[in-house]
Amino acid sequence: MIYNWQQSDWPNFRYDVSKVEEMLYEFAELTGHVSGMLKALPKAVQLEAVLDMMVAEAIKTSEIEGEYLNRRDVVSSIRNNLGLNQTPEATKDKMAQGAGELMADARKTYAEALTAEKLFQWHTMLLKEQKRIQVGAWRSHEEPMQVVSGALGKEKVHFEAPPSSRIPDEMSSFIRWFNQTAPGGDKEIRKAPVRSAVAHLYFETLHPFEDGNGRIGRTIAEKALSQTLGRPVLLSLSRTIEADKKAYYHSLEQAQKSNDITSWVKYFVHVILTSQQQTISLVEFILKKSKFFERFQNLLNERQAKAVRRMLDAGPEGFEGGMNARKYVGITKASKATATRDLQQLLELGVFIQEGGGRSTRYRLNI
Repeated sequence: MIYNWQQSDWPNFRYDVSKVEEMLYEFAELTGHVSGMLKALPKAVQLEAVLDMMVAEAIKTSEIEGEYLNRRDVVSSIRNNLGLNQTPEATKDKMAQGAGELMADARKTYAEALTAEKLFQWHTMLLKEQKRIQVGAWRSHEEPMQVVSGALGKEKVHFEAPPSSRIPDEMSSFIRWFNQTAPGGDKEIRKAPVRSAVAHLYFETLHPFEDGNGRIGRTIAEKALSQTLGRPVLLSLSRTIEADKKAYYHSLEQAQKSNDITSWVKYFVHVILTSQQQTISLVEFILKKSKFFERFQNLLNERQAKAVRRMLDAGPEGFEGGMNARKYVGITKASKATATRDLQQLLELGVFIQEGGGRSTRYRLNI
């Protein structure tokens, strides 16, 4: 198979913007709507929305790669790196710490030009605990960098990236292209979602690191959005992508066969638009959550507050399967009798709404 980078027109990507005009218009409307919603919220709620989105992105971008981070450590890491904790909180999960560092740094430095040094910093943040690979440097191994699936002996090669010997020059070209297409650049791409789509595909095709390419590639996509919009974007691309990973990998594989990438741009702009719609749902949820806690926080014991917070962490989608006595015991370490009492009290207070009965009794938040 001949991949896009092996073709004579590489990397002169072609795409028809008219195919995404309606989505681009809707994105611009929704972006203004989110900005207006945030300005109308109290500062504490604004901050919570930003933190929730950053946490979601850190966790979901790792889940796409099959890695599951400790949420509490991700929150602590982001708060530490944004200077929100007067005394930095310790984190046990080093991968969560690195993911939090990356999210915070990407947000703080979104307006800066992209450099190889910044990409090496991000790679080191993300994978500093890895001993088996070269961290903070382009890959240099001689064997092909392939995206493969299937059992041993029955592998299917979905994509092969350029050889390591080409990466320094290819990444110099990518970084130059990224900065030239930024606001004020001599090849400026004014439609933020389009620039984001091309940047992500370009980086993922090069696959310049031994590991972590997907996570850093999605960070680059959000940096492109933020730069072109002129402010840190409030959305989580990874949350949307993780919900349908098959579509993501299929679209990426198809796009890496040709430098006519109209279909890829359509797919990725749709992902961005969906992410923006989810942001609106999240901001509305955070406002409800804030009012919910104002109403009930002084009525809950420590166990109840812990269980309710865990349910709220699930976001607008709700706590999967609802709460029941078994889950409550698992979260709070209470006895079954105490759990039953606490759950009944939460129901009487109006914190919970009961669904089902008997052994299938479960509760959802009355939010």
